[in-house]
Amino acid sequence: MATIDDVARTAGVSTSTVSYVLSGKRPISAPTRLRVEKAIRELGYRPHAGARALASSRTQVIALMAPLRVDVDVSVIMQFVTGVVTAARTYEHDVLLLTQDDAAGLDRVASGSMVDALVVMDIEDDDPRVPLLATLRQPTVLIGLPHEAAGLSCVDLDFEGAGRLAVRHLAARGHRAVGLVGSPPAVLERHTSYAERILRGFRSEAQSLEVQSGHVACESSPSGARAAVDALLAAVPDVTAVVVHNEVALPFVVSALHDRGLRTPQDVSVLAVCPPEVAESQPVPLSSIDLPAHTIGAVAVEMVMARLDQDHPAETRLLTPRVVDRGSVLDRAAVPDQRISP
Repeated sequence: MATIDDVARTAGVSTSTVSYVLSGKRPISAPTRLRVEKAIRELGYRPHAGARALASSRTQVIALMAPLRVDVDVSVIMQFVTGVVTAARTYEHDVLLLTQDDAAGLDRVASGSMVDALVVMDIEDDDPRVPLLATLRQPTVLIGLPHEAAGLSCVDLDFEGAGRLAVRHLAARGHRAVGLVGSPPAVLERHTSYAERILRGFRSEAQSLEVQSGHVACESSPSGARAAVDALLAAVPDVTAVVVHNEVALPFVVSALHDRGLRTPQDVSVLAVCPPEVAESQPVPLSSIDLPAHTIGAVAVEMVMARLDQDHPAETRLLTPRVVDRGSVLDRAAVPDQRISP
């Protein structure tokens, strides 16, 4: 196996010159660089990862903290992870996945110089990890939006805007009583950012448009969905449209509505907030405000690399929510009866 000394002898330069060509830490004349690169190709030299990290002060690794909790949809989490990993490869970086949310794990990978940068998911409104992240030398991007970002970059869907858009979309189609079946109670109790923001937007827009509204938290199970639907129908008896922001519970909510004699969309319209493939895969394809998880993960990597390579200032990017019509929202302005006959 060729060594850096072999490359230096073949190119007729010092080992430090080879190191500078590899790291880019010092300018090397074009003819010399070409000789070194030719020698590397001819010898099939591959620098040892640890040595390359020492020479360049880079590990070529991004840490991704994606806590795998029992109350989150792992399949959706993995869409974010895939977006991060795919984008990282375009920057020749690997990804170190951390599935716990403890600060000790963050401190271990950051203080030990194991990674160049961090991407952190499942952000809470008052997230205890943020103060520590703000002290790290490595740039960090949050997938989520805490109340105080402490100089960290953030990227996410504009969930507050999504809540407002959902009500506005339904109200424009004649729905004057709407409900939100939301995240599990544990997610709300943690004050998870996305859950609080969509609820805030939903409530404020309903109040602004004078639309009757109700919200119920929903456990991600068939029994949880049935209980949530019953609670919503009790709170808003005249409900004609339901927004569901709970990917795991979504099919159970639609089934529970059907079991209570409410067809979609003839009796109760359903608008989901979820990845597009989740909405499309239901027995009745659902109109949705799509969650572009893969895109958000990729943007997080772009942002962290901009901070790493270009010393880009901290910023917040919220992706604009849009409704995709798949036919599960009835236009009651055109068909004004409260319940539509078969």
